[in-house]
Amino acid sequence: MKTATKRVEKNNKYHQILEAAVKVFARQGFHQSTVAQIAKEAGVADGTIYLYFKNKDDILVQFFNYRAKQVFESFREAVDGAETSADKLRNLVRSHLAEFQRDRDGAVVYQVETHQNSRLAETQIREMSQKYRDLVAEIVEQGQQEGTIRKDLYLGLVKRFIIGAVDEVINTWLHAEGEYDLISMADPLVELFIKGLEQRDNATD
Repeated sequence: MKTATKRVEKNNKYHQILEAAVKVFARQGFHQSTVAQIAKEAGVADGTIYLYFKNKDDILVQFFNYRAKQVFESFREAVDGAETSADKLRNLVRSHLAEFQRDRDGAVVYQVETHQNSRLAETQIREMSQKYRDLVAEIVEQGQQEGTIRKDLYLGLVKRFIIGAVDEVINTWLHAEGEYDLISMADPLVELFIKGLEQRDNATD
């Protein structure tokens, strides 16, 4: 019983520090942040940080490990909850924007770090990006099979079109300091995707 309690306490402390670090990284920027600032935000002694993380770099890597798994699971669930490719795409974009709106600090850290030329969490970022691209490809291929999405489009271009547009919408929202509802952008964005990708009738008037 005591072992189980200690395990829960350790897990809680781990996430407490991780969440505090994300807040500090979002405010200060990763390179300007210090372990002392993270400890203060978490309400723990500086040395406590090293019981759970090797260093500041390790905290960032663990953030991407934790968030990548958590976020992708929510994306997968959202997509699997729909039948048609259009509804799957709509659910994916809504889920993506909702996740980032819910955790603005995490969104800031994610957007900043993924756009860096030199990335500490390179492996984690690459794996998460690949999973997301595969999910988008799965939706597009289903749409092509349904006959609702054009088959003459290069899949790689379609993925960049969708992912790039979602990324830009999030960046714009972050720069606007969250002055509007990010999720409200989901339906117009998906409508733009669908209209641009939909199969067109070749018949002439």
